[in-house]
Order: sequence, then C-alpha cells, then structure tokens
Amino acid sequence: MPIKIPNRLPATATLTAENIFVMTETRAVKQDIRPLQILLLNLMPTKIETETQLARVLGNTPLQIELELIAPSGHTVKNTAQSHMLAFYRTFADVRERDFDGLIITGAPVELMPFEEVDYWPELCDIMEWSKTHVHSTLHICWGAQAALYYHYGIQKRVLDRKLFGVFTHRVEDKNFILFRGFDDVFQVPHSRNTTVDRADIEAVPELKILAASPEAGVYAVKTDQGRQVFLMGHAEYDRDTLKNEYLRDLRAGLDIQVPANYFPGDDPAREPLVTWRSCAHLLYANWLNYCVYQTVPYDLADIRRGIRTRDNME
Repeated sequence: MPIKIPNRLPATATLTAENIFVMTETRAVKQDIRPLQILLLNLMPTKIETETQLARVLGNTPLQIELELIAPSGHTVKNTAQSHMLAFYRTFADVRERDFDGLIITGAPVELMPFEEVDYWPELCDIMEWSKTHVHSTLHICWGAQAALYYHYGIQKRVLDRKLFGVFTHRVEDKNFILFRGFDDVFQVPHSRNTTVDRADIEAVPELKILAASPEAGVYAVKTDQGRQVFLMGHAEYDRDTLKNEYLRDLRAGLDIQVPANYFPGDDPAREPLVTWRSCAHLLYANWLNYCVYQTVPYDLADIRRGIRTRDNME
C-alpha cells in the first residue's frame, strides 16, 4: 500500500519519479481501509527535504499510511516559504484531541543550546507528555531523541569535542527485538551532530534498552517497553547529498568543518557520495511501522488511552 500525502505536497512529485507508490488524498478517500495515522513533528529547518525523506521510507511498505504534518506554533520558520507552512502544516492545538498510531519527532539544529532555552521547548514538552496517552509508538530522531531522553528520563546530552559527521558502522546488540529483524550484523547510518548521550547514563535507566551502537558514533538505537518509544541518534533517512550539502554550507560560512567520514570515495568532496545506508533505512522504518505500530495498535485508536494492545508481547 502507498503513503497518503496531500495532493500538492512537493514530495509527491519527487517520490512518484522514484517509483515510490504515492496515493493522493483524492484517490485515498475511495478506499475502504483504515490507514495508519502517522503524525510528523518536523523541527528541521529544511522542511520540504525532511518531509520527502521521511515520506520516502514510510511509503515503502505494504501498509497504507496517512501522514499529518505539524510544526511548533510559536517558532518562526526562516528556511521554508510561509505559503508552504500554511498549506501543509497544522499546529499541535489542531490535533491534540486526536489519537495516532505513530508519531515521529525529528532532529533540530539547536543541539548546543540548553533544552530549556529552545523557544518551543514548553510546547515540545506538552507534545511528548501527550504522546504517552495519545500515540501508540513514538519515534525520536537525533536531537529529538536527546530531547525525549532528557524530558522522560532526565538524561542529559554531552557536548562532543568535535562534530560527529559522516557515515559510521553500527552493530546490532539486541538481535531479539523486532526493530532490527532482517538486519545484517553490521549496518551503516549517517550522523551529523555536536552532542551525544553517554551509554552509561542510558544503562542506568531500567526502562531503557540499547538495541544498536557504533564504536565511533556511540549508542544509536534505544527503546522502551515493546517499542512504545524508540530513540534513534542518527539519520538513516538522509538522502545521498544531505551530508554533502551540510558540508558545503558550513564551508561557505567559514566554519571549521571536516570532510564527512566514510562518505566521499577517497574522502574527495569532488566525487559523488556513495550511499551505503539506504537498505538499512527502508528496513528500519518498515520494521517500526509493522512491528511497533501495526501489529500491536488497537483498531479503535481511542483504545490507546485505555492502554489496550492487540498482542501482549512483541519481544
């Protein structure tokens, strides 16, 4: 089944050209299927690029997905046209009375700021608290994962001596949990961040389980009970040129930025980057949608508030 997105969303044309099965609103209303309701809280400055990346990996499964986009209400968007925001985005106030099969909270370029100094931090806290009773499974990405670990469990982020930038090898540590079903023992994931979360801090919380990690990039994937919350420290959804564009942007800004590790062949920025993480991304998001969301979510979304699950144990 395809992902259902608004007719005029820029991702529609991009994904159709890539042979990703996209269903517009017009066609979807003719089908008698309850699609999975997935809410995307997009905190990234490049809204259209992030929408497209996540719609691509969410749309490559047999499940029909209905994607709803929201952004912080009190935050001024500088890198995306206001017309796009008005056409495709809603606020948390618009959806807070609803229930969702899944929620994705993206990263954000505010990692060097204390959490409490981020202008939309109070609203994000409201969303994360609301997700515990109105969302079946929440997937947090990069800074979104660090923010959630801090809010829910008091785990503080740590500033790195140097930006973690490139594509790194990871190893599955818990092969029994279904989020990494079908994965090879090692897999690649892009990272682009100045902060991290210490492994010891995560291991000190009994509710948290580390699923995968990297010798260079540290902990990558963490979960709570049965995948109700999943925390990913990297960006498996990134496109081929995402790290390249970040690198060139920082060079133009005169920043001290290193060439992304394990990314350009021969570490030569003049050569086309080699994609080594695409299959990981598609399998990861397919597993999240299938096992953490679809297989356990009640048919009646209102049952999420009552704590009803369709299966007792997905371990």
